[in-house]
Amino acid sequence: MIVLGIETSCDETAAAVVRHGREVLANIVSSQLDLHRAFGGVVPDLASRQHLQRIEPVIQQALETAGVSWDRIEAVAATYGPGLASSLLVGWNVGRGLALTLGVPFVAINHLQAHLYSPLIEHGDKALPMIGLVVSGGHTVLAEVAGIGDHRVLGQTRDDAAGEAFDKVARLLGLRYPGGPEIERHATSGNPHAVEFPRGLAHDDSLDFSFSGLKTAVRYWLEKNPIKTEAQRADICASFQEAVVDVLVSKTIRAAEQRGIRQVSISGGVSQNRRLRQRMAEECAARKWRLLTVPAALCTDNAAMIAALADRYLNSATHRVSDHAVEPSACLT
Repeated sequence: MIVLGIETSCDETAAAVVRHGREVLANIVSSQLDLHRAFGGVVPDLASRQHLQRIEPVIQQALETAGVSWDRIEAVAATYGPGLASSLLVGWNVGRGLALTLGVPFVAINHLQAHLYSPLIEHGDKALPMIGLVVSGGHTVLAEVAGIGDHRVLGQTRDDAAGEAFDKVARLLGLRYPGGPEIERHATSGNPHAVEFPRGLAHDDSLDFSFSGLKTAVRYWLEKNPIKTEAQRADICASFQEAVVDVLVSKTIRAAEQRGIRQVSISGGVSQNRRLRQRMAEECAARKWRLLTVPAALCTDNAAMIAALADRYLNSATHRVSDHAVEPSACLT
């Protein structure tokens, strides 16, 4: 089956063509980063207007790159949430309209589910069962995945997502948006033990996360200790990053131990962080577990993960096809 996927949940206009749920024929992403950077974050109205301008050429480019004509598209999928409402409407309406025009199924895909299942594009069904950590700018979710559509949330952030904390701390440090890559870059030359920042909910019995207190701790520390050198900035970046990574890794490992699952995956934009990957790999290796990571092109928002999951839903007996639409039976919120 060949599926056209569309993703417009935030500030990336993306389209992809995927065959059989794993073969990515084209994965086109038009980023709006340069437009939003001047504002220090995504401006919803600006994002939706850009989606309207870019979505048609992006879809056309995806088809041309894949070498696939319209008559070979067997299903269309688009993100229905979570995300910016005005941005989501663009992709949803275009996708639904295309599906109706082509007379093929339209698949509504949850953005977080797509991230959660994205390791299956490279690793296939042998990745299941797994404990999946989805960590991005807007979400931090820990879930157990037994099969397609068979997952349950074990924990999630109670306040700021990890990526959101990176952005806010970067702003405090005078670094540009987005904050994750900037903090990681400075952290490489810093001492991760220079400042012992708090690890939110690290010793809590739940598998939930909290990064708001860490962000506030950095702010208070900077008020008392203004940065005077780049070495100091690097130390703060490294210390903050280490605090975030400590919590993400410890909670994920605890979840896997509690559930008796020996496969762990990390996905979402923040999963590109090299320190997070290194620490998670070390902990998994020590236990002889398998760590499943996602290629960089599939970590940030993209349409390949949307199309790939749509293919699996269309071929899953647990999801019904009605009136050219597939409604997932469960979703992450």
